[in-house]
Amino acid sequence: MIELVMSVCLITDPGRCKDVRLNFAEQNVTPHQCMFDGQIEIAKWVEFHPDWQVARWGCARAGLMAKA
Repeated sequence: MIELVMSVCLITDPGRCKDVRLNFAEQNVTPHQCMFDGQIEIAKWVEFHPDWQVARWGCARAGLMAKA
């Protein structure tokens, strides 16, 4: 399973950041599909979390990136 990992920071306090992980429901999503569809998912997430901005993002196998 592939997950989209975003580092997001508060707009009012850019030093306060966290990682957000979004899993794709489809089991057979490729990293390439994640990179393409990830932009759409990020836009949706930002729409519902207007106090946060995305600092960076990427795709990885679920559970591969260390949780902070």
